Amino acid sequence: MIRSYRTVYLFLAFYLGLSAHAQQLQAQPLVREKLSLDKGWLFHLGDIPFPVITGHGPSYATSKAGSATGAASVRYNDKDWRQLNLPHDWSSEMPFDSTENLSQGFRKRGYGWYRRYFKLDSADRGKNIELQFDGIATNAEIWVNGTVVHRNWCGYTSSYIDITPLALYGKNQTNIIAIRVDAVAHEGWWYEGAGIYRHTWLVKRPALYITTDGVYANPVKKPGGSWQIPAEVTLANAGMAPENATVGINLLDRNNKIVGSAATGVQVAVLGTTTAKVLLNVADPTLWDVDNPYLYKVVTTIKQNNKLVDELTTKCGFRTIEFRAASGFYLNGKPVKLKGTCNHLDHAGVGVAVPDALWGFRLGKLKEMGSNAYRCSHNPPPAELLEACDSMGMLVMDENRNFNTSDEYVRQLQWMVQRDRNHPSVILWSVFNEEPFQGDWRGYEMVRYMSARVKDLDTTRPVTAAQSGGQLNPVNVSQAADVVGFNYQQGAYDAFHKKYPDKPLVSSEDGSAVMTRGEYVTDRKKDILGSYDTEFQPWGNTHRKDWRLIDERPFVAGGFYWTGFDYHGEPQPNEWPAIASVFGIMDLCGFPKSAFWIHQAQWRNDIPVLHLVPHWNWPADSIGKKIKVMAFSNVDSIALLLNGKEIGGQKADKYEMNTWYVPYRPGKLEAIGYNAHKKVVTRFSVETTGAAYALQLIPYKKALKNDGWDAMPVTVQVVDKKGRPVPTVNNNITFDVTGGATIIGVGNGDPLSHESEKGNQRSLFNGLAQLIIQSREGANGTVKITASTPGLRSATVSLPLTAVPVPPFVPEAKLPAPTNH
Repeated sequence: MIRSYRTVYLFLAFYLGLSAHAQQLQAQPLVREKLSLDKGWLFHLGDIPFPVITGHGPSYATSKAGSATGAASVRYNDKDWRQLNLPHDWSSEMPFDSTENLSQGFRKRGYGWYRRYFKLDSADRGKNIELQFDGIATNAEIWVNGTVVHRNWCGYTSSYIDITPLALYGKNQTNIIAIRVDAVAHEGWWYEGAGIYRHTWLVKRPALYITTDGVYANPVKKPGGSWQIPAEVTLANAGMAPENATVGINLLDRNNKIVGSAATGVQVAVLGTTTAKVLLNVADPTLWDVDNPYLYKVVTTIKQNNKLVDELTTKCGFRTIEFRAASGFYLNGKPVKLKGTCNHLDHAGVGVAVPDALWGFRLGKLKEMGSNAYRCSHNPPPAELLEACDSMGMLVMDENRNFNTSDEYVRQLQWMVQRDRNHPSVILWSVFNEEPFQGDWRGYEMVRYMSARVKDLDTTRPVTAAQSGGQLNPVNVSQAADVVGFNYQQGAYDAFHKKYPDKPLVSSEDGSAVMTRGEYVTDRKKDILGSYDTEFQPWGNTHRKDWRLIDERPFVAGGFYWTGFDYHGEPQPNEWPAIASVFGIMDLCGFPKSAFWIHQAQWRNDIPVLHLVPHWNWPADSIGKKIKVMAFSNVDSIALLLNGKEIGGQKADKYEMNTWYVPYRPGKLEAIGYNAHKKVVTRFSVETTGAAYALQLIPYKKALKNDGWDAMPVTVQVVDKKGRPVPTVNNNITFDVTGGATIIGVGNGDPLSHESEKGNQRSLFNGLAQLIIQSREGANGTVKITASTPGLRSATVSLPLTAVPVPPFVPEAKLPAPTNH
């Protein structure tokens, strides 16, 4: 019974509003928009406690929709908060502090709050509105318009939040996002950063739409040799009535030419989801591989009555993968030894808030070294990293963060698989890294269950687990994995293969040698580790020995060396004041250590490789003293000369490399590389330089895009009057950047340095430092970079700005006259 006029009014208002909403749905323009939400956030460092309700206060009110209090309230006064753009890692801005956690790089993490205001046009009513947070470190609670909408329990998984029921529309309505980030929680024993460190998005879709990560279009090769894309497309219907539609797939080559099409019909219930299956046959595609990473576009369309409703473009690559127990990994039917590295996510100057362009820089350095494989240690990576791996030809072990079979953690695992299963670069799913139950029945059952959940979503890739022991136990996780992962168990390779000759094997993590870039004399008391590949952790091996153990065994598919790059935190074997690891083949900036050329000599056969260490700038009291000299090479034989006089020749050793002990004399130390026919194929030399004379700037790229996203590292070094780099100087450098770019970070690769990674100053470390710049949105002209230091000639370089479209973004908005309550 209707009991009052007010009730009648509310009922009619609801009914009439619903009818108007339905009419608006029918007239809704069919447009999908993915808009960047990175700009215009407000940030407060530290926690803001919620008001405590005492006495007879209405405690129930805080649990009502839209009634959040404190910094989550729609009326909270945030006028004094800092304004910034994402991605953002506040921990990278913190000073180093010996009382903070060692594994997190001795930097404060704690709590932080973010708020963002935005408007939605009246025309957006009736669309599906979704917020996407690609990564928040570590845990987060998210409110929209005063209502808690999501809690995130992993810093490496994305949050997709449907805010359609809560969104406000029209020019007089403002939407408010509030986020409390808890970075006190740790998920790893390495630097994880703090804050909203990956991209954020606002996605507007029609009422009948393709869901997020809802297109699975991974090509497969049939037994007869033909190719198919058995696409699966998940649709959702936020409308008022069941909907019939046609789901279509168009395959486009590099030239955007349609080379295949297929379609099927589907019906989607009200507020329901349906997965349509579309089979597309493809004739003679160009294959994707590490040398020619050819990508196709998959354009998925939703049509009703021949009118386009929704459209989504993904990419795919045609390739076959296979792990054979006797002979390792095969790509497109050809054996490929996996020459991999393990890597965390941070970089000098920016922490884990890595600009997209920097992934290309880092992968480029790995490819230059000869690496063809990348392990995402120990967590799902940013989507942009996998996109770079796809386009650059880098094979990927995609790794789950949390080894747990409870619902939430299985959801995290399946999110990773669903997001990443279209990437041709991904060849392995790893469900864990070095877990306590790995050698018993508990681990076996957990991997068996998690593997099944992976295969609910993707059966085209094997499942592995990075196991640091127990492979020979009667029951262990290797028996539930498709490919057995070995972490630091080189002594068990042969025994395992003999016992389980039908089980494929990969070295999922190996090495753990340590060295400090540019240092050649170990001094443990000073946390300095020499760069002759003689220092390694008790569980590990040298770079040279480790690769030999893998390379000489065809049944080992390859290996992933720990690590490609140094990273903040986990400074072992060093302790405070050391604040960064020294495991890397390259340092935090991506500057090569000796290990880089060791692996280049081992892994590249397309070019002659020859490199000498150490430098040849030693003090006067070193004259006559023997200096250990190493040559890293893939040639047949090497001759070593000092000031034109031959020291001696050696047959090149492709595993151990070559060593001489040379009495020091200033001048030129030169190595000459010969092939098997005694023909000179390469030369390399180090020289005693003159005094430091001038600075030199070396940008990674020749130009910078003006979209506000593009970024690049710039190397600064010191040269003598002849232009030769001086490898031993440590001057403090001041940077000045004018024009269309800003400084977002500085570094030098020194694992002991406590200098700030923000600002415009940084000391050189053994002759090198790095500046990272990012373009200003819409800027024109050039970027001018100047480096200066007292007593040396300054350096200036100008970079042109290339005009490109600015990525679509959500404009900032603001509420009037907020008051805290």
